[in-house]
Amino acid sequence: MAEKSKFIEELNSRYQPKGEYIVLGKGMLDGEVITEVDVTVPLKTVNRHGLIAGATGTGKTKTLQVFVEQLSHKGIPTLVMDIKGDLSGIAVEGEQNDKINERYSKTQLPYQPQSFPVELMTISAEKGLKLRATVTEFGPVLLSKILGLNETQSSIMSIVFKYADDKALPLIDLDDLKKVLQYVTDNAEGKKELADNYGSISPASLGAILRSIVAMEQQGATSFFGEPSFDVEDLLQTRGGKGVVNVLRVADIQNQPQLFSTFMLSLFAEIYMTFPEEGDSGKPKLVLFIDEAHLIFNEASKALLSQIETMVKLIRSKGVGIYFITQIPGDVPENVLSQLGLKIQHALRGFTAKDRKEIDKAVENYPITEYYDAANLIQNLGIGEAFVTALDEKGIPTPLVHTYLISPESRMDVLTSEEIDDLVNSSDLVKKYKNDVDKESAYEILAKRMEQAAEVEKEVTQEKSTARQPKEEPGMFEQVMKSRAGRTFTTTLAREGAKFVLGMFGLKMRR
Repeated sequence: MAEKSKFIEELNSRYQPKGEYIVLGKGMLDGEVITEVDVTVPLKTVNRHGLIAGATGTGKTKTLQVFVEQLSHKGIPTLVMDIKGDLSGIAVEGEQNDKINERYSKTQLPYQPQSFPVELMTISAEKGLKLRATVTEFGPVLLSKILGLNETQSSIMSIVFKYADDKALPLIDLDDLKKVLQYVTDNAEGKKELADNYGSISPASLGAILRSIVAMEQQGATSFFGEPSFDVEDLLQTRGGKGVVNVLRVADIQNQPQLFSTFMLSLFAEIYMTFPEEGDSGKPKLVLFIDEAHLIFNEASKALLSQIETMVKLIRSKGVGIYFITQIPGDVPENVLSQLGLKIQHALRGFTAKDRKEIDKAVENYPITEYYDAANLIQNLGIGEAFVTALDEKGIPTPLVHTYLISPESRMDVLTSEEIDDLVNSSDLVKKYKNDVDKESAYEILAKRMEQAAEVEKEVTQEKSTARQPKEEPGMFEQVMKSRAGRTFTTTLAREGAKFVLGMFGLKMRR
């Protein structure tokens, strides 16, 4: 009993912030739900990022759903990468059942089924708001990293962007970029302009860049690059006092790792460049949730990993938090993991020696606790239970607590096709970004220029061909008359004719 009182006193002293906060559930001790202990997260530290981890089937996705709902209640918008396709149900209110009633009777918290404002988004062929960006917005450095170019090829990409800028050639989509590369490689005028003003470029390097672009196109990047480009300010909507949950449907990420990496980098960079510095604002402006994060890190290049690490460090100053959802903490690189303030750890299974090593590594990352045998309990956490440690308002890690999590208030299942259609058709943002904008850009400008050059070359070729045509061969009479004998005959005939005429008049020719 004394231990329980001590537990309640210690946990309450660290999990009762003075400012605004969200509630994740109730503390547990020796398998008992302690209703006196609220496990909370201060809004002030939500932008310090976090991790939700656990084996398959332990409730990670529902924990994510609860977290997003609680932030929405506080007027904080979120962007959720929905890889498994089961988060769209946030748009519809939940239904009570025996399991939910049992859970809320143990926590003694009220359960209020409700829906939340949702925007469905996509970077592929899914239904929803089409997210796009222009090649120019990416810039040569970011695009080179995505394409996996080496140092020489990256410098060429910078030259090509500079050339396009100087020549007023807008780079909107990948066709524009490829056309510029073609123009400075195959067209005589373009090749000369580039060589005279920027230096010559190896055709082999240009060929390698083109091959990288084509490879990215094969992963669906063609539809991602274009206009209208997405304005990240549209992620910051609220409706009826609730923050909008922006659900990005990326169920086909396994087949498009490079495209998803492209989107991630562009989104982080755009948010960082666009959002003003927030300082210590008291609550985040936006929170990003990346589900099945191991798929990203497994496919990520060194450049992408470096970029994510940099953005995780810097982006919190913009009032943005990033949360990774994955199976084991080891899926997240050490340099990123060390930046995550909140950790929600569901059960891990120790079936193999490698699994047990991962468990030991996970436990080592938690604060030492006298209330739990963490290494043993982490393998026996029930569904909807998790270890939680966060940062308090002073930025100090809170004690590790075995938490009995609350359940979502919205539907814990996917939307039907009809519900998705209704949601998409009623969205003002979907209408705003629905139609592609095909303005005159580098592709059209250079295509006309190359066509004109081809016409001029054709005319010049025809003139040269005409000039080189052989003259008509002279006839036999003309040939005889032009010969020496012919000229002598002509002269004699003219002289004798003149004598005859003069003789008629009684005159003589003078020699």
